[in-house]
Amino acid sequence: MDIPTRIGLLLTFAAVVGVRPAVAQAPAGVTPAMIAQGDSIFHSSGNCYACHGANAQGAVGPNLTDAEWLHSDGSYDAIVKQITTGVPQAESKSGIMMPPKGGSSITDDQVKAVAAYVYSLSHKKS
Repeated sequence: MDIPTRIGLLLTFAAVVGVRPAVAQAPAGVTPAMIAQGDSIFHSSGNCYACHGANAQGAVGPNLTDAEWLHSDGSYDAIVKQITTGVPQAESKSGIMMPPKGGSSITDDQVKAVAAYVYSLSHKKS
């Protein structure tokens, strides 16, 4: 059997058994433009990079690029809430508090953009 025939059979088999590539779904209302805006805010006026690192892999604050969430379930809505309310020192797993909005004066819409960016970091397409 030649290679094109083998590939055709494999694709047919995958279609029959319902194999689908894993694709992360963006939360409702989250757009690529919103994620890009959140990236910009994360690395500037939001001051997020100061604790989470320029690559968001952690410094004083935890890594935001993996699937491990210390203070929420990692859903978009939970990330919005976490940024909005912060993490009191008594609830912090590291003992270091996160002030509401990271201590910045970003707006609620900017919080949603940062949350979209953070969500995109930890929910990458497979």
